[in-house]
Amino acid sequence: MTRRRDRSQPPLGTRRAAREFAFRVLFEAERGGGAEAGLPLAAVFTRAEGAMREGDDTFAPLSEEALAFARQLLEGLETRRAEVDDQLRRTIRGWDFGQMAQTDLNVLRLATYELLYTAEPHPPVIESAVRIARKFGGEDSGRFVNGVLGGLSRALSENRDA
Repeated sequence: MTRRRDRSQPPLGTRRAAREFAFRVLFEAERGGGAEAGLPLAAVFTRAEGAMREGDDTFAPLSEEALAFARQLLEGLETRRAEVDDQLRRTIRGWDFGQMAQTDLNVLRLATYELLYTAEPHPPVIESAVRIARKFGGEDSGRFVNGVLGGLSRALSENRDA
């Protein structure tokens, strides 16, 4: 039985909520639903958006602006996935993608896309990623994500300044 939230709850317009929505869509597209794993991101996004609009409390209600930001993140990651994964492989030493928790990897992919290809300031991107990792990942996920993204942010800043 799916619970329905109070329809008077205002939609969330925060980037943090949009990042969590994008993470959940990415995770579901890659791992969720058994036979449904590997669905195109656009199809999973459309299904998640529909569930959100119908009041399914699986997804927090997002404002149109936040929903557009989530879509932008997922479309951007889909377009730049090879570059994002390459950057992560260079940044994460001693870990293979197969060894990493899928939760951590997907949080890192979305945040790395943002750090590389958007004008978003790094601290809120990293903070949101750490919060998502803590919420959905394992005991050490927050620290791991923070360490990887902090190192990447420093490296990107050094490259810009050089």
